[in-house]
Amino acid sequence: MQLILGGAGFIGSAMTRTLHNPVVYDALTYAGRRENLTDVEHVFVKGDILDIRSLETVIEEYRPEVVFNFAAQTHVDRSIADPQPFIQTNVQGTVNILELARRHHFRYVHVSTDEVYGEQEADEASPLRPSSPYSASKAAADMFVLAYVRTYGVDAFIVRPSNNYGPRQFPEKLIPKSLLRMLAGKEVPIYGDGKQVRDWIRRRG
Repeated sequence: MQLILGGAGFIGSAMTRTLHNPVVYDALTYAGRRENLTDVEHVFVKGDILDIRSLETVIEEYRPEVVFNFAAQTHVDRSIADPQPFIQTNVQGTVNILELARRHHFRYVHVSTDEVYGEQEADEASPLRPSSPYSASKAAADMFVLAYVRTYGVDAFIVRPSNNYGPRQFPEKLIPKSLLRMLAGKEVPIYGDGKQVRDWIRRRG
């Protein structure tokens, strides 16, 4: 059995589609929608990773072998306007999951971001240089994952995908936002000097 935290969101719903009848645990905030899962076989439980008792109840009931964590606050501009939700969900929420991994011995797949590396060209061994409250919160979460692996022997690893795009993406993200503005005959926003280079991953499913 697999448990997908944040499984009704853009990337989490794609993972849900690749597995056989997983359990999806999602708070259904602004970017998580049940409509993303209407044609997918799954078990849905509404809940927040900040509520450790609720999450532990789900883990005790379904006893997952693997837990994937896609639950996160992810928008850079929102993090600059108000960092607190990012610290709470991305850091404290991750620590809650790690505590449950320590108690219940499941494998934990922590979904991070390439933004923890900042603006440098990077590989997996590069130092973390976050440049926004969002990326700082994800870097802090990564450090907690590594600390729990080293200190408690938790079975966990980190993946750091780059920018994603594809069907059902929330419209505040760059590619859908730009396309929607062009279709409406509006100007497309340019961030910085427009010369930034980004890697993109097309999310299928």
